[in-house]
Amino acid sequence: MIREAGKIVFHAVGDTGASDVRIYREELRVADQMSTDCRTFKIDNKPSFFFHLGDVVYSFGESEHYYTQFYEPFRDYSAPIVAIPGNHDSFLRPGIDVAEAPLTVFARNFCATAPTITPEAGALHRTAATQPGVYFALDAPFVRIIALFSNALEDPGVVSSGGGRWPGVPDHQLSFLRAQLRKVKEEAYAGALLFATHHPPFSYEPPPGQANPPGHHGSSTAMLREIDDICREVGVYPHAWLSAHSHNYQRYTRTVAVGDAVYQVPFVVCGNGGHNVNPLLKDAHGDRVDGPESDIGVNHMDPSAGISRGLHFEKYDDQGYGYLRVAVDAEVLRIAYHQVGDRGLLQSRYDLVTVDLTSHRLAANSNASRAEGPPQRNAATAPSPPAG
Repeated sequence: MIREAGKIVFHAVGDTGASDVRIYREELRVADQMSTDCRTFKIDNKPSFFFHLGDVVYSFGESEHYYTQFYEPFRDYSAPIVAIPGNHDSFLRPGIDVAEAPLTVFARNFCATAPTITPEAGALHRTAATQPGVYFALDAPFVRIIALFSNALEDPGVVSSGGGRWPGVPDHQLSFLRAQLRKVKEEAYAGALLFATHHPPFSYEPPPGQANPPGHHGSSTAMLREIDDICREVGVYPHAWLSAHSHNYQRYTRTVAVGDAVYQVPFVVCGNGGHNVNPLLKDAHGDRVDGPESDIGVNHMDPSAGISRGLHFEKYDDQGYGYLRVAVDAEVLRIAYHQVGDRGLLQSRYDLVTVDLTSHRLAANSNASRAEGPPQRNAATAPSPPAG
């Protein structure tokens, strides 16, 4: 059906787990709107899967919370769900029984050898996913997602030993990434190539000297540099990078030079899936203050001078919850951000970015289909105010 439709659609968001009854309603609203999305459109516009960007269960990936924070909220979600673990899915508390270690529980529910119903699912009939591990490559029609596990620190994200700085973390993922990118190059892969990590390479930081400090989470630029180096070595760069961890929505355009080519790459953060919403800026007391302007240069956030040719902050939402609806066909990649609020599903789209797969450059959004919602002005212009 995907091949016949000529495109694939999928959801993505992270940080859905609601550990407090006061915010549980928000996770349910996100999950319910995503589930409604799966039922509303015709078969050729239905999401084929949900790619969870990590932090499925708070606060420490406990098995007893998988039912209330994952299986029950997504009880009506009719498509498969795959995931990368976030820091809250992997932090190992002292004294924990090895059988209940958070990554053991995560693997039981997402890296099973067969699609069985786990104890965590209770009486619900969602079977465990059969991912090969906590980092993997997902091949689907029109799209390939290379998913890396950015480990258990609050900040920063880590995918290797960092040259000895993190001796407990092996360098396996760097070898894996290099092999996957070589495969992309050798195959002359023509679909959309996406990277996915829980920790974001970029999360908004004000320019040096600005009075208001940034929000809850920061950037993971050392991780980014390691990945950049491998991309430059192989000569392959993704069409977009999806992440979460920061409990808000942010979209950046990074211009990168790979060999003789210059690409425009969306870096999208979508970590407002139900757990919490954090402001981009706060005052000295930790209270929300008005965020930055959108459509601004933020080169101070990007230290990778070797490959980067500029970083632009396009649009954000730090006031509400939402999720991504990604559509890919043979020509373009479209990443739409939908807010969860009082507006109907078809009116919920707040942002959209389109990438031409051949040129690796941003394209006009005017050809966006109904699947991504009603037409809006190009998201690279000044933002409209968040609704709801």
